[in-house]
Amino acid sequence: MGDLLNQAYQTVDQLSLRYLGLSALKGFILLNIAMLHVAYITYAERKIIGRMQQRLGPNRVGPRGLLQPIADVVKLLTKEDICPAQADRPVFYTAPFISFIAAATSLAVIPIWENFVIANVNAALLVILALSSLSSYGVILAGWASNSRYSFLGGLRASAQVISYEIALALSLVGVMMMAGSLNISDIVRAQAESPFKIYAIPQAIGFFIFMVAAVAETNRVPFDLPEAETELVAGYFVEYSGIRFALFSLGEYFGMLVMSAVAVTCFLGGWYGPFEIPGVPFFWFLVKLYLLIFFYIWIRATLPRYRYDQLMGLGWKILIPLALLNIVITGLIKIAI
Repeated sequence: MGDLLNQAYQTVDQLSLRYLGLSALKGFILLNIAMLHVAYITYAERKIIGRMQQRLGPNRVGPRGLLQPIADVVKLLTKEDICPAQADRPVFYTAPFISFIAAATSLAVIPIWENFVIANVNAALLVILALSSLSSYGVILAGWASNSRYSFLGGLRASAQVISYEIALALSLVGVMMMAGSLNISDIVRAQAESPFKIYAIPQAIGFFIFMVAAVAETNRVPFDLPEAETELVAGYFVEYSGIRFALFSLGEYFGMLVMSAVAVTCFLGGWYGPFEIPGVPFFWFLVKLYLLIFFYIWIRATLPRYRYDQLMGLGWKILIPLALLNIVITGLIKIAI
């Protein structure tokens, strides 16, 4: 009996190690692919905005400027790392890593296609909301630790903005959870495929609108880039950062944009399902929808001016949150009626 138990324990240990090894390998591959995507999202953003503003954008490094992101990485890695004399050094050095790691970790619970997810968590949406809140701590701590008035004001703006729009973001997803009956993102995607509309963006049009607006605000993108407003705060919360630490904040922002777009694709746009299957490329429709939403981010940056701070707060508390609550009530009534 003891030998059988020992063999069972050894088998479980081997399976656990194999599962952890496979998960680590998938995570490593996904992180590197995401890093490459983020690098070339910056390139695409500069080229698209250049076209919209009737200029060329990057066109010097490599053919059509394709090596520009690599040149930017080399430049940032070799720049001097400066820390203000009166800064809180441990917090100052830690803050960029908090923003980057929290944003990048969110990818672990997002399924790219059927059965391809690093961590198939039952409460995946709650994990994403928690990590998006955690990434904002990096911004707030950076503003406080820099010992600069500009950075401190940027950090204060970030804290108020995150509190305001995190509520709207979470409430916008409640309707999706109610319709799918699950917090697991894979289950939500499958529930959409079985629904009459095939996507939740149609019956949850209000929730989708609120989510997209709140997602832009959560990632501090134009027109909600108040924490880094260069016109009055020079660069806001990361004005004292340079080199690779400055790059980590930028990477965290673009990873946040990637994660929020992926959540919108899986929760509102049907995930990896499309009008027809592409043999051998199960992630085709996921990427198409993802790139369209990233283009939406870029288009907004090229189009809209920055909001005033009172407009930002008013939009969050007076419009988006009441609308999100109304959407939950309507969804609940429809579920009861059905």
